[in-house]
Parts: sequence; C-alpha cells; structure tokens
Amino acid sequence: MGVWATGLYAGDFALDLRSTIGAVAKLPFDSDRLLEILCGSEPAAADQADDADHTTFWLVVADQFAKRGIGSKRARETALEIIDSDRDLATLEKPGMQPADLRKRKKVLDEVRERILAPIAPVKARETMKKPQELLMQTGDVLVYPAFGGRCRNPYFVDQDKDRMGTAMPSWRADSWAAMVMVDCGRAFDFLAWYRPLTLAVAMAEKPELAWLRGDLIWKLCRPGTCTAPHFKRMGLEKTGAIAIDGEKLKACFGELRPGMSAAVSDISIANQISVGPYSKAERIAEPGNLASVKPGRPYAAIAGLGQIVL
Repeated sequence: MGVWATGLYAGDFALDLRSTIGAVAKLPFDSDRLLEILCGSEPAAADQADDADHTTFWLVVADQFAKRGIGSKRARETALEIIDSDRDLATLEKPGMQPADLRKRKKVLDEVRERILAPIAPVKARETMKKPQELLMQTGDVLVYPAFGGRCRNPYFVDQDKDRMGTAMPSWRADSWAAMVMVDCGRAFDFLAWYRPLTLAVAMAEKPELAWLRGDLIWKLCRPGTCTAPHFKRMGLEKTGAIAIDGEKLKACFGELRPGMSAAVSDISIANQISVGPYSKAERIAEPGNLASVKPGRPYAAIAGLGQIVL
C-alpha cells in the first residue's frame, strides 16, 4: 500500500503523486483538465474504490489543489466523502494499522478537511508554462556519454563527487563510454517533452564513433524519460551523429511503442533508464530479436545491430 506512517505524505505513493501534481500544475489548463490528467496518470487509484491507494489519491489531490489555490469541486467533494465516511481509516485498518495510529491519522484527516473546506484565498497567480519544453534530442539522434562501470552520472547532483550508490561506495568517476539512439520523442499535452532511448547493452572502454556503433552490437530498448538542459549537460551527453529510423522496422522489432506520456507527467528522468552493462545486468535483457522472450525478469527487448531499424 505504501503508507508506513500516519501522515498524509508518509508513503511513497503520496510523495510521488505530490511531485506529479507539481509538474501538472505548471500546465496552462483549467482545474478540470488538470484533474483529468492526474486521473489518467493513476487510473487504478483514481477510479477503483477498492484500490489500496484510492483514498490517498483523492486526499492528496484535494490537499495539493487547496494549497495551490486550484479550485476543483470533484476533488474537494470526493475527498470530503472519503473523510466523512471514514473510508480512509477503514482502508488503513484492514491491513493492520493499530488504534493509536488510526487516531493520529484521524487528526491528520481533520486538518486536511479544514484546508479543503477553507475558501480559496487570493494567492499569487499560478505559474504556468508559457511555451512547450524544448526538444533537446530528436528521433534518430545518436548520443554518447561517459559511464562509471556502466552507470550514467546522476544528474540530480550538481557536484559529481556526491553521486554515490552508498556511503561506502566511491564517488562517480568516468571510466567507460555508453551510447544511445533516440528512437522516439514527443510532448505530452503539447508541452512536456519526453524521450525513448535505445542504449548499448554494455559500455565501451573508448569513446565510440558512429561507424563503430553501426557494427554488430546488442542494443536494449528503454522506457521513456524526461531530460532538462541542466541534466543533459551533467550527464555529459554528446550528439555524435544521426540515423534514419524506419518506423515499420522499429515496430517489427519492438511492437507498438506507447508514447511517454506517463514519464512526462511524472517527470521521470531519462537517467533512470540509460545505464548499461555491467551495471545493467545482462540477464535482464531479452533474447535479441525475440519479443516473446521479454518477461518480467527480462524486461528489456533488444536487437543485434542498428541495421534492423534503419532505412
């Protein structure tokens, strides 16, 4: 379920949803459209009353809207019904939350109820995007970037010395090179940019040139992600050329690829996807060219050579 304490934002789902709302709230749309986008990003939690995160979804949305001065009758009324009917408390009691913690949660819900019932006070105008995000990469772009044991640099650290996997681990230091081909990109709701990369399976000792990358190499398909200009720079991404991708060949190799709407709305960085071997384990890559071998334990579809997807 994700709730590990009594606070409204104590669980991972609530924290992630708060971040998503922060991204969606920047879109220049009215409250009904914003709510529609949020419901679309978490359809099970939004629409299914028996979903473990259903009550948290509506409470967080109503609370965040109230804090941001966004009026939504549906969000407010749904959250009030959840509070007044004790549905949230029942959801938490079922898996074993103790009476003392349920009483603490009730106080949290009373505070949420007070916030969402309060008249929307005049606040500073909501800052929204004035223009679509720039597409930093285009379909067909081939990029190379430094890696540390196959792991790309974490772009959320301004100082790369702070990029560690743990306190006992060394700081990130470039010791190899990876490469990716952008096989698709676009904008969610015409504003939020997203990218879908195809990366090398294993890092190279030397910085690869485009001619080398056209060779008989294994490439794995990644999930979509976002990329800001600062992240682009911190990860050391360099465009080394471009290839003409054949859409039909791409579909034959990987099936129908869904747009990266969810990644754009939730602002999931491309950095989560583009690490390669040996950091990204070989056993997680499916048999190249065999979609039937893509399974939960081997989630990455793969091809043997870019020749399979170019014009």
